[in-house]
Amino acid sequence: MSQEYPNTQLFINGEWRESLSKETLAIINPATEEVIGKVSHARKEDLDIALDAANKAFSDWKNVSAYERSKILRKAGDIVRSRADKIAKLMTLEQGKPLVEAKMETLGAADSIDWYAEEGRRAYGRIIPARAQGVFQYVFKEPVGVVAAFTPWNFPLNQVVKKVAAAFAAGCTAIVKGPEETPASVAELIKAFDEAGMPKGSINLVYGIPAEISSYLIAHPVIRKVTFTGSTAVGKQLAALAGTHMKRATMELGGHSPAIVCEDADVNAAVKILSANKFRNAGQVCISPTRFLVHDSVYDQFVDGFVKQAEALSVGNGLDEGVKMGPLAHDRRLTAIEGFVSDAVEKGANILTGGKRKGNKGYFFEPTVMTNVSNDSRIMNEEPFGPLAPINSFSSIDDVIDEANRLNYGLAAYAYTNSAKTAQDLGQAIESGQVSINHHGLGLVDTPFGGVKDSGYGSEGGPEGLDAYMTTKLVSQTGL
Repeated sequence: MSQEYPNTQLFINGEWRESLSKETLAIINPATEEVIGKVSHARKEDLDIALDAANKAFSDWKNVSAYERSKILRKAGDIVRSRADKIAKLMTLEQGKPLVEAKMETLGAADSIDWYAEEGRRAYGRIIPARAQGVFQYVFKEPVGVVAAFTPWNFPLNQVVKKVAAAFAAGCTAIVKGPEETPASVAELIKAFDEAGMPKGSINLVYGIPAEISSYLIAHPVIRKVTFTGSTAVGKQLAALAGTHMKRATMELGGHSPAIVCEDADVNAAVKILSANKFRNAGQVCISPTRFLVHDSVYDQFVDGFVKQAEALSVGNGLDEGVKMGPLAHDRRLTAIEGFVSDAVEKGANILTGGKRKGNKGYFFEPTVMTNVSNDSRIMNEEPFGPLAPINSFSSIDDVIDEANRLNYGLAAYAYTNSAKTAQDLGQAIESGQVSINHHGLGLVDTPFGGVKDSGYGSEGGPEGLDAYMTTKLVSQTGL
């Protein structure tokens, strides 16, 4: 066990404690493959205590004024910010990303809390002009209730904070099913909310078997809202279960983001920005550019530049100075990425750089660039979620729009062009919840984040993210 890495307990009804069964799960450092700690494993009896606590706490928290809730949230944000170095190191140990990325995520989490602290004070209702004298019609926004939040391992803090900060600002309480692979950094976030003054029972953190916990919580009558970030396959199952029980749901699911580089683009800028975002977090990003579509006339220039960027990346332990890309998060990702590459090669792809595991210790995979990638390849149809960059060419805008919209994903898309008309045409024609043109401008707390088609529904971030945790009530009255 690592002296730098703590064992993680459950947080239920205001207390850090082991599960009733005393079961634990091992935590593995993906850079070394060593067991560095353990996390408590919740079962249904633990969930029952959390459900009761969150339900009782909601009765009080919903009646706390938005002004007072805001002060508590701002304090939580300050606590996270003051512990950024500690939290970032824990995240790198358990998840693998470079320390600089982990710290950026931690500071971003604090900023998200601050933003929702203020946005929660502006959840306005309205008065509707009545059709008859003496009638008054008021629209109120009310917290939906107890929230069940299910979060992934790729951005441990970011994915939790987008859910709970909005939920708490709206007046909801929550049970978070955190990621079993990366529990310690999430626990530090929950600790900050608790120390800031969140009421006992208002925030609960559990870990365990995802399918067991989700099926129990979503079906439980105490839960009124479900929010999930993860794969499309799992999301569809959870959405179906939520629908069966008429639970409100936000589903932020998988993506397969086209990155279009037009003939009039600033190719050097496109190479720099797209390569940085392709290999960020070893490609384990739901809005990572994953299908590079480059105009014939600038194709060779773009490919050459992209290969140079990939080969210049320093890959290694995220704690080491100068490292730009860490390992994949676990051995399952390593196996999956190797499968994508072998399938693409079998179908005619050319590997220009990378294409294999790096070393034999840790879950490292080389930044990989491939060309001549068949649309029949798995990587052109399934979300790769790794450091793989397939680059194909196109000759007309109509063709590239068809390719961008070919898949049933629609989470994010990118385009580079110096033509205002082309930018407008692509922004309108691409079927995606988010389109970023000539820069990487997605995922900010004050902007909506969500997809269409199989990439899910609902938004996190922006006013839409707060509204997802509120119900609308009309009161129409007249004097007696």
